[in-house]
Amino acid sequence: QVQLVESGGGLVQAGGSLRLSCAASGRTFSRYVVGWFRQAPGKEREFVAVINWSGSSTYYADSVKGRFTFSKDNAKNTAYLQMNSLKPEDTAVYYCAAHYGGSYWKSTAPDEYDYWGQGTQVTVSS
Repeated sequence: QVQLVESGGGLVQAGGSLRLSCAASGRTFSRYVVGWFRQAPGKEREFVAVINWSGSSTYYADSVKGRFTFSKDNAKNTAYLQMNSLKPEDTAVYYCAAHYGGSYWKSTAPDEYDYWGQGTQVTVSS
């Protein structure tokens, strides 16, 4: 069992930056694929980014590519989502999720993940 806790959300003006953290406990984080998803009011949960178990490879949704950077510090059992050049359309609750790693790691669907955090609100004002 893995417990995930997100932090770092808040209110920021368009063009600003935030760094989200996803802290894991319960099992060795280093063997888990971690993903970020977001959900805006009235919309479905959508994929944002994923990182492989070692932290050496990442994959991003087109909407955030070039603006967001995903990293994973296995020694600290924490994953980070650096969000730059934020836009009002980035406003959502952001969730981190994890599943045990394997050869396939580009998991972009919510049902591929076994563990979820409670979410953190990101609001970008125009």
